[in-house]
Amino acid sequence: MTVSFRALGREESEALLARNHVGRLAFLSEDHQVDIAPISYIFAAGMIHGRTAAGTRLSAVAHRPWVAFEADEVKGPLEWRSVVVRGTIFRLDPDHDASAYAETLALIRAALPAALTPDDPTPARDILFRIDVGVITGRAAEDR
Repeated sequence: MTVSFRALGREESEALLARNHVGRLAFLSEDHQVDIAPISYIFAAGMIHGRTAAGTRLSAVAHRPWVAFEADEVKGPLEWRSVVVRGTIFRLDPDHDASAYAETLALIRAALPAALTPDDPTPARDILFRIDVGVITGRAAEDR
């Protein structure tokens, strides 16, 4: 068995992001520690869209909005693909940018129709955000 490693192109990287809906958000916490948290997301229109609850994570990125985001597809220890996005996270406010808020809400509801309704299974996650993708890189390991 021979394993080869290669870079993923932008198109392959974006396809991986679009196929998946759980990734990890890395950010600098309020106490200046690097933190990482799993999040559900939707990748569309070149941006990562998601929702979260009020709290420490949101407070931290309000002051330092530069984040990294990673999503993976793993078939085994020597067969995987990984994409890392570096960008800026923005909290969406329906009063300041109604169209961006409505776009993200529609994307989230396409995956979870009850989002932000009385039947929402995670009602505390009532804050919408998006990550504007700055740099995207991907790597793959493949059994040859």
